Amino acid sequence: MDLLRSLPLGLYLEQPQTWLHKIDPRVKFAWLMSFLTSYILANNNWRVLLVVVLIIATLIARIPRRVWQQQMGWLLMLSFFVLAIAAISPDGLGVDYQSRLPANEQILTQPAFSNNIKEPPAEKKAYSYVLFHKGPVKVSRYSLDLAVRLSTLIFTVIYSTNLYLLTTAPEEITSGIESLMQPLRRFKLPVTEIALTLTLSLRFIPLVLEEVQNLFRSVMTRAINWKKLGLKGGFKVWMTVAERLLENLLLRADQMANAMMVRGFTSPNEHRVQWHDLRLKGRDWLAIATLILFWGIRLAIGTQA
Repeated sequence: MDLLRSLPLGLYLEQPQTWLHKIDPRVKFAWLMSFLTSYILANNNWRVLLVVVLIIATLIARIPRRVWQQQMGWLLMLSFFVLAIAAISPDGLGVDYQSRLPANEQILTQPAFSNNIKEPPAEKKAYSYVLFHKGPVKVSRYSLDLAVRLSTLIFTVIYSTNLYLLTTAPEEITSGIESLMQPLRRFKLPVTEIALTLTLSLRFIPLVLEEVQNLFRSVMTRAINWKKLGLKGGFKVWMTVAERLLENLLLRADQMANAMMVRGFTSPNEHRVQWHDLRLKGRDWLAIATLILFWGIRLAIGTQA
């Protein structure tokens, strides 16, 4: 079991360099925030469209299949299960909707003013609040709407964030966020330290996965007889593993803190960290223009009625 390959959360893909890698991190951050915020007060058509756009962007970027195939597969499966469970769950309204017309409808016609004028036949549109009902399975309009919202939200939030981390180096993320936070320096906020803390947190994710993987392998190689241990004994073993994991993570954090203190990261705004020289190029302006078009479509057709 290799968590760093099967679950590449927060990992940066160094090779190959796709066109997503070459876009300015500030522009990609704006796109990420657009995916996370355009979901608010949007209709279901727009929410499904966000999922489709993320999948198409992954395919067009030509990211290796080994990187995204398993993760996207598990995420799509999770979203499908959420969709199915939420759709058949009770909608919580508890109201039986009945037609306002009597059971035996009487067709009342009004006399026409002229024999040559005929009234067009009235069109009847059947409306049903319950979309599917067979046995204990019942799908209503509200439950289906809630299911679509939950499933698309899970996929959009997780995969858009992971795609951003996959194509943007932690140093580029730090440099972009620090550039966007420059106006906060007027309020004497430690912008550099905030950005550096974000970089360290991104760097710490692979370390956590590595520690979990090493402890899991150490338990498996000892060939423990779980049936003989029983429930209480197995619980003690996993508590010991969790304690060891916490101890190793704290040790890693202490080592990183000592390394920072040796390099002079001791007080706010007394050092300058030069991450990257950020300059907007032609492809970045094209991405900005596409982002403006993205929000124009969102405001035009994506608003919830």
